[in-house]
Amino acid sequence: MIAGEMLNWSDLHPEDGRPAIDGPAPAALLDAVLTPADSVLVAGPHSIELLAHLAGQVTSVDVLVRSAPDAEEIADQLEGHPVRVFCGSLDRFGSEHGESSYDVVVALDGLPRLVGPDTPVLTWTDALAVLKARLAPEGRLLVAAENSFGVERLIQPDVTATVPRDEAWPRDIAGSVEAPAGLKAVHAIVGGTVYAVYPSLIEPAVALADTAGPLAGAVAARAVAERYASPTLMDPYRVVQDAFAAGLGAELAPGWYFVVGAAELPSVFPADAVPAGPGVLLEESLLAALKIDDQAALRRTVPGYVSWLLEQDAKVAAVASADNLLVDGTSYKVFAGGGVVVGGTGEALVVGQLARFVRRSLEAGSREPWAVGGSARDLTALLASMAGITVTEELWASVAGGNEPIQPVGYAEQVATIARLSQELADANTQASWFESQLDGIRRSRPYRIGQAVLNPARVVVKRVRRR
Repeated sequence: MIAGEMLNWSDLHPEDGRPAIDGPAPAALLDAVLTPADSVLVAGPHSIELLAHLAGQVTSVDVLVRSAPDAEEIADQLEGHPVRVFCGSLDRFGSEHGESSYDVVVALDGLPRLVGPDTPVLTWTDALAVLKARLAPEGRLLVAAENSFGVERLIQPDVTATVPRDEAWPRDIAGSVEAPAGLKAVHAIVGGTVYAVYPSLIEPAVALADTAGPLAGAVAARAVAERYASPTLMDPYRVVQDAFAAGLGAELAPGWYFVVGAAELPSVFPADAVPAGPGVLLEESLLAALKIDDQAALRRTVPGYVSWLLEQDAKVAAVASADNLLVDGTSYKVFAGGGVVVGGTGEALVVGQLARFVRRSLEAGSREPWAVGGSARDLTALLASMAGITVTEELWASVAGGNEPIQPVGYAEQVATIARLSQELADANTQASWFESQLDGIRRSRPYRIGQAVLNPARVVVKRVRRR
């Protein structure tokens, strides 16, 4: 106990707050930075599994947490490891505690949970300075910062998230330990290499540097889409994909890792999270063709995809959906092995994969060349016909449970779809009114009246003959 500890509080098992950090991205980052001879200071709540993973790689580990129950649990669970646990706030962690300097300082949870209610004033910059002061001259610093305007602000529909939780206990406004707003502001203070963390700082599945490659957006988008279920304000997958396409993947990331003092690190954690090599997702190619009504591109791409799909074994074809397949010219490669499995064989499998693409495009509210509001079956049949496949009732029943209308995932896409439907209905009404006016003009014309006068007697004679 070093003072400033919180006795009736837990960051490892919070009742109403964020859990401790864990996940494959921080574990991979630690593997890349740590060496067996390192002495390490871990500041803030990190999961027991992550601490055990770290302690098995280095000479000594000091852990600083503010929660007394957490400190006892860490000491108990890591008994037998070279670990010492200090309980208290960062401002009370003086030179008399732990080592005078450390080879590595790890704060991958960020800095806000390093202080307690007894801490008078400690800004984010002050807290960072305290950690840097405990670094050895050639030491390495791993620190995380949460983005106050991340992508979740664009897609999170839960307005109750703004209601303060138990962890948001009042603090002096001058002593906020929140990171500065924006990547540039934080990077200017911390320095080092920046990694964009997705889908969140608490559940970091992947950490991406700026040089992660063109497929990084797809990896981040998939992670975010898995975290945020519908309904959302905007389609999570498309928002992240568009952010990376616009070069804003790092600026809009939910959080960042900053690595100071370490050189020659991979651009992605875990290293195999982003596939290497050329290519783009087949889904992106198809959506791009739909947006500009490029029928020629569709009639080239769909048959090529179907032919390749029919040549694959069942296991590969089942996960080779358009959102999980890289295309480079005429060559194809499965993007990730853990994709959604589509059942069936032969034409049933093909129709199932095309139906999945149609569903995803409708859920994303993407622009399409056909009329708005088309059924999933009709749109699937249209694509299948490009490859010479006819979608019958039996075939559709084998790949889909029904033909219910598909709504866009995000509220914004729903509004856009309604606007397109309203516009198409207005255009149809305008055309109907124009045809009515043309028909009315024809009926009033002299040739029409003459024709009617000539034909009416003949019609009367024909009707009488038919009666007889």
